[in-house]
Amino acid sequence: MYIISKEFHFSASHALSRLPDDHQCRRVHGHNYVATMFFRSATLNETGFVIDYLDLDSIKQYVDAYLDHQHLNDILPFNPTAENLAKYLFDIFQPKFKELFKVEVSETPKTKAIYEID
Repeated sequence: MYIISKEFHFSASHALSRLPDDHQCRRVHGHNYVATMFFRSATLNETGFVIDYLDLDSIKQYVDAYLDHQHLNDILPFNPTAENLAKYLFDIFQPKFKELFKVEVSETPKTKAIYEID
């Protein structure tokens, strides 16, 4: 199986609900997010790619237009945890990119949340 990945960076704020009042993540705060998309295929196309990285520009355009420098609570219909963001991005882009099988969202260099299908 061939696997490739590409990172997409954005900065955004959020406040997580359903946490104790004294939990730091309940307050409005921001992150420099990294969303990494993973694509796999048992075969390569005629060029020798799983996917041409240039074909992924629509992901960058979406991230830049809709997520970058936003308050995620204002634009997303769910509690904007890293886990929920990973699933959200998967659901948006998997119909267009059938090779997409995993999305990883990092809020800090030390934390990652992953949504993956078999």
